Amino acid sequence: MGSRILEATGIKKTYLTGDVGTEVLKGVDVSVEEGEFVAVLGESGSGKSTLLYILAGIDSPSEGRVELLGRDLSEVSDEELAAMRRREVSFVYQFDNLVPHLTTYENIILPLRLDGKKEKDCAEKVMDACRFLGIEERLNNLPRQLSGGEQQRAALARALATDPKLIFLDEPTGSLDKERGRQVMELLARINREKGVALVMVTHSAAHAAYASRRIELEDGRIVKGSAEF
Repeated sequence: MGSRILEATGIKKTYLTGDVGTEVLKGVDVSVEEGEFVAVLGESGSGKSTLLYILAGIDSPSEGRVELLGRDLSEVSDEELAAMRRREVSFVYQFDNLVPHLTTYENIILPLRLDGKKEKDCAEKVMDACRFLGIEERLNNLPRQLSGGEQQRAALARALATDPKLIFLDEPTGSLDKERGRQVMELLARINREKGVALVMVTHSAAHAAYASRRIELEDGRIVKGSAEF
């Protein structure tokens, strides 16, 4: 393992509905080392997805502090956060979030093009990611022409193509059947092992959490099992 790339302390999150507050996270501490694979395990309503969105800077905590890649997210502008997500971290959703009218190749290269890179300068990087994930023969297909597993591989390739230091994953197998889910988990373990990319994944599956190097169990907005620190 390398240096610490993510540290969150005292994370609380309360959602207000009128005058009524619902406390979703109740003081959570999490840290992640470079190259680590951390699974946050919890049932629906445990607060795990809310925690992931806060760690990734997509949502903000009501209380607490998140330091991502050495930067306090409360002091980072929206533009800087967007640049971080294009260049240094990636986010993979439960559903692949592919643009339906773009080909697989166009979907994967999209974040690089949005970051101002020329296609000729990043095409080989996209191909490397696709070969690694075994979808190089599907680059001209639209998302609807891919299987569920292929769609998620395309989403992973899109995340990998930017050479991120850290990938956040929100239930990445939640929309897949058992066999395709297993295949995606094996790919994630391989990405972590061979590419050295740190992964933070939330899941409700204990079997899928077992692929991680460290597991944290979240219940009712609190860590109840596992180590929040490496």
